[in-house]
Amino acid sequence: MSDAVHLQGTEDESNSSKLKTIASRFGIHIFLVALIVMSGIISPAFLSANNISNMLLQAAPLGIVVIGQAFVIILRGLDLSVASVMATAAVIATGLSGVNADVPAIVGVSLAIGAATGLVNGLLVTKRDVSPFLATLATMIVLQGFRFAYTQGAPSGNVPPLFRVIGSETLYGIPYNLMLLAVIAVIFTVVLSRSRFGREVYITGGNPVTARLLGINADRVTIIGYVISGVLASIAGLVLSGYVGIVDNWVGRGFELDSIVAAVMGGIALTGGRGTIIGGLVGAAILIVVFNAVLLFGMPVQLQIIIKGLVIVMAAAFYVRRSN
Repeated sequence: MSDAVHLQGTEDESNSSKLKTIASRFGIHIFLVALIVMSGIISPAFLSANNISNMLLQAAPLGIVVIGQAFVIILRGLDLSVASVMATAAVIATGLSGVNADVPAIVGVSLAIGAATGLVNGLLVTKRDVSPFLATLATMIVLQGFRFAYTQGAPSGNVPPLFRVIGSETLYGIPYNLMLLAVIAVIFTVVLSRSRFGREVYITGGNPVTARLLGINADRVTIIGYVISGVLASIAGLVLSGYVGIVDNWVGRGFELDSIVAAVMGGIALTGGRGTIIGGLVGAAILIVVFNAVLLFGMPVQLQIIIKGLVIVMAAAFYVRRSN
């Protein structure tokens, strides 16, 4: 009898352990599904084809930024300059010209600004030992000053038609910008999980001293991570300019915090060395669903800000619990 009881207890412990493992690995995915179902029950319009298409259009720019932010956070940093890079890229998209013939020049200049910003961030963090917070805050402010000097406070020009197509139109109901996000996600997921550079990113983020002892150039890896974040932020800015259509100096405002929150909710550790791009994108999807649901339910803007703050607090609490 005691053997049977002991066996039953062992099975219960095994099942409990399995449930905890599932909750730890897929809890954020389960939460996303539950959030979608709950929002659909409260408001059937939430699951309408038009609203889903609108959410997907909004998700792409944030998702692209989150991918770049993931690299930086895994490397024990963060990038507060992404929103400023986005706005700068968007201003350039409208300022240089409004015809498709100039798209290569616009893309080239925008990517160069994103790469240069990431390079400066990386050099400040690695070569001057500036904290990621202060380094990226400084470049954010410098870019703001550059934009206002360039536009004299009032951006002018039209978004090229090609950007409008990519940012706001669909193919058989699937947004073009979502297709772009999918391509970028696949590429950088393979880079992180299958390439030598990806292994170096995780090792450097986990313990820079160990990385150096293993012969890894930790500074080079960190700088490349920041460059990736800057380039992807510039791409997101061009996509967002196509979605919005009208650009001002603050396009992308708030994306710096949203991308960090999404990454943390998706299981990317602020202490570095752990996390996946897929997890970060799931975190981004949760934010998009929450923001869309709040708007759809007709809540005032003040309440929207409060809910956004609560989501950030929940993300921080979730991170602490996982760390413990």
